[in-house]
Amino acid sequence: MGSAIELKKQIVAEIADKFRASKSTVIVDYRGLNVAEITELRKRLREAGVEFKVYKNTLTRRALAEVGLEGLNDVFTGPNAIAFSNEDVVAPAKILSEFAKEHEALEIKAGVIEGNIATIEEIKALAKLPSREGLLSMLLSVLQAPIRNFALVTKAVADKKEEQSA
Repeated sequence: MGSAIELKKQIVAEIADKFRASKSTVIVDYRGLNVAEITELRKRLREAGVEFKVYKNTLTRRALAEVGLEGLNDVFTGPNAIAFSNEDVVAPAKILSEFAKEHEALEIKAGVIEGNIATIEEIKALAKLPSREGLLSMLLSVLQAPIRNFALVTKAVADKKEEQSA
């Protein structure tokens, strides 16, 4: 009997560690999805570096208490799966929101963004943001604009001086 309790303690510690390490966590109800659909969802999440796990609700509630996220206890009723992302804050929300649009059976219940409990609306707003690569691309184009404009002005001045001297 003692080994079963030790195993549960290890699982609670594992869940708590995942919540601590995760930049973004999304909790979903997957009831109504068939095996092929869940496999497709897991594949999309895995490609984005997101871990998708199912844990017992009682063990998850204990881990939430350990991490200080007791506000999520009400969410953990019925079948739940948790998507943990340690690198990209946007990826789990974006992938799960897109998948929920394609498959109405998937329901986003709540999430945690950088240690703070997030509502469904906040998760959906996060899903609408561009990916990390998209944001970096936008930043790069903003940083390049002044240099590009300076180069164009310099070329125009040089061309004008060349015309005047000819």
